[in-house]
Amino acid sequence: MKYSALKGIQDILPPDIYIWQKIESIAKEIFHKYGFKEIRLPIIESTDIFIRSIGETTDIVEKEMYTFADKAGRSITMRPEGTAPAVRCYVEHHLYTLPSPQKFFYSGPMFRYERPQKGRFRQFYQVGVEAFGVSHPSMDAEIIAMLKNLLEGIGLKELHFELNSIGCDKCRPAYRNALLIFFRDKLSDFCPDCQRRYKINPLRILDCKVERCIELRQRTPLVTDYLCSECREHFEELIFRLQTLKIPYTLNPNLVRGLDYYTRTAFEVTSEHLGAQKAVAAGGRYDKLVEEFGGPQTPAIGFAIGMERIATLLKEKWTGECPAPKVFIATLGKEAEVEGFRIAEDIRAAGFWVELNHGGASLKSQLRKADRIGAELAFIIGENELKDKKVQWKNLKKSEQGEVEIKDILSILT
Repeated sequence: MKYSALKGIQDILPPDIYIWQKIESIAKEIFHKYGFKEIRLPIIESTDIFIRSIGETTDIVEKEMYTFADKAGRSITMRPEGTAPAVRCYVEHHLYTLPSPQKFFYSGPMFRYERPQKGRFRQFYQVGVEAFGVSHPSMDAEIIAMLKNLLEGIGLKELHFELNSIGCDKCRPAYRNALLIFFRDKLSDFCPDCQRRYKINPLRILDCKVERCIELRQRTPLVTDYLCSECREHFEELIFRLQTLKIPYTLNPNLVRGLDYYTRTAFEVTSEHLGAQKAVAAGGRYDKLVEEFGGPQTPAIGFAIGMERIATLLKEKWTGECPAPKVFIATLGKEAEVEGFRIAEDIRAAGFWVELNHGGASLKSQLRKADRIGAELAFIIGENELKDKKVQWKNLKKSEQGEVEIKDILSILT
């Protein structure tokens, strides 16, 4: 039987994996400069943490989570996003007792049962950051600046930063009431999901992807018109900080994000080269979530980057060469093969990538293989070379060749 990957799940192979490694390497370098430390989070969590944080009426909880009962009958969910597990970790390990801010980053697979399309998979990868303990808008600006530096550092500059404030517990009730009034007379024209959301959380209607619902949302009241004085002051200070750093942005009053835990700042980074799934990174504040998870009142902010979408954009600009061996050792005869095997280990111990022939093959075939895998040098060992304790070498990139004593073989590798 021939097997294949499940629908919506992909293998990541060379040379694409080198693009992923480049993104991850630059991300770690940038995060280090801003004081973010790596954490490793479990892939599975108690289902309750996602229902409580993301919201019962969100599409993720209602339709997309991979949830199952374990052998003890507990409801387990494969993480659909990283913030809720990060908050659970922060509270469980009492990290709030440490000096603020506590700043972390993580990476790995997330899982959502969605209709697969370009840039959207059922197992997808994210790099995420979370900063706990600072409410001042300077932290918001720092997070956005770090994201901009990261995206530019991996070679992506033609991106759009969209920004909004979605208020807090003080001003959200007035906005919620405005939405109830606005949607009331046309509610029967909305999809069944939105009709249910109207009763539970009308803000969720703003996140519906059904085309008819999007049309009915035209001229919806803007959340920024209902901000309380504290939220408005926070937002204005954030904008001032971004202008100070000369970070371009677009105010998008319709940006509400798809998760219930967000408060105040919300932002997305988008590209026009990805089709319908154009967001490559998104984030915002969630100042109440730590408290809801049993910790002390702790402001927090973070973002997540979609690795598949970033890699797709970067692949179009990729000019780097795929890694290749420094040396290929071609041998003729059993004794030469054994000596080549020993030499390969010496060269690897010196820090170089070495490939060699395993089993019998003609010299022509071995050199052809060395060229195909992109080796820089080919070392040739036969009976005469063994007798003279030398190897023949060829530089396959420069068409140069010569010989060197085996004891001096490392001298031509540097």
